[in-house]
Amino acid sequence: MRAMKDPSLPQCVVNCVVYTRDGQRRDVSLDEISDVLAVDDGSFVWVGLYEPEPAILDKLQEEFSLHDLAIEDARNAHQRPKLESYGNSMFIVVHTAQSVDSHIRFGETHIFVGPRYLVTVRHGASTSYAPARARLEREPEDMAHGPGAALYMVLDLIVDNFAPILQEFNQDLNELEQDIFAEEFRKETVKQLYDLKRELTRLRMAVAPLQDILGQLARSRSALVDEETQLYFRDVHDHVVRLNEGTDTLREMLTAAMSVNLSLVTIQQGEVVKRLAGWAALLAAPTLIASWYGMNFEHMPELAGRYSYVAVISITAVACSILYVFLKRSKWL
Repeated sequence: MRAMKDPSLPQCVVNCVVYTRDGQRRDVSLDEISDVLAVDDGSFVWVGLYEPEPAILDKLQEEFSLHDLAIEDARNAHQRPKLESYGNSMFIVVHTAQSVDSHIRFGETHIFVGPRYLVTVRHGASTSYAPARARLEREPEDMAHGPGAALYMVLDLIVDNFAPILQEFNQDLNELEQDIFAEEFRKETVKQLYDLKRELTRLRMAVAPLQDILGQLARSRSALVDEETQLYFRDVHDHVVRLNEGTDTLREMLTAAMSVNLSLVTIQQGEVVKRLAGWAALLAAPTLIASWYGMNFEHMPELAGRYSYVAVISITAVACSILYVFLKRSKWL
């Protein structure tokens, strides 16, 4: 069974664990990290943090000799995705996503990687990296590859978490198809399409930079990532490429859906205007005839005729009937 979190650790410290080359795990305190690193036995430390306090980051900087610029970036949860090298260590920023109550919440993970340590700092919406830890512990032979193997499992988990979110977007679009092609215009449909496209754009901004980060790791000549681990990073890179292509395809489909919906609304409005124009034309005939004989002139033809009223009614009815048939055949009514 996996060991529980050390209750003596601060609340923001999810785990502080030492992994040996032969697959053993041991929980340690933050103060013990320097003692562990002092013994060159091939082990490495994995520290997991969630929205840590500045004092905790200062403590880790002291224990791992982290660069000032990297620590400064880790204190701020609004960084762009990037990979930066500081001597024999790396600092990686990736954006994460999580589906909460049918809405997408975004967060960040800052990762410090050194020869004998891996520090993950989560901010905002992000799933726990416990599955990555469990996977590493189930495959103890990977611990011989050091922090690079743990880094691969963290990034693989982050990428895998994007896949169900993309599927959820696709499902939402499929459910909206009936509303898109509905005869009656619904403002809510356009709003839902816009919200989907906005969140999908944010998802793309999180996924797309991972291609460059994983590409650099797959081609890295750093001692932190050996040749065998590079193959695994290459596999994760392929997953990200597929996710990015799926995101672009879905964005195009959403754009097309919005255009189709607005086009159908315009066509429907045109049909309504055409029918109104047809009825207006149909009413124009009796209006024209009635307006002639509504003028106050004394000398107008057929005013004194015995059958003039019947004749006017008949002519009006025939004219309206002919006009109605013509408009009906022209599909204006």
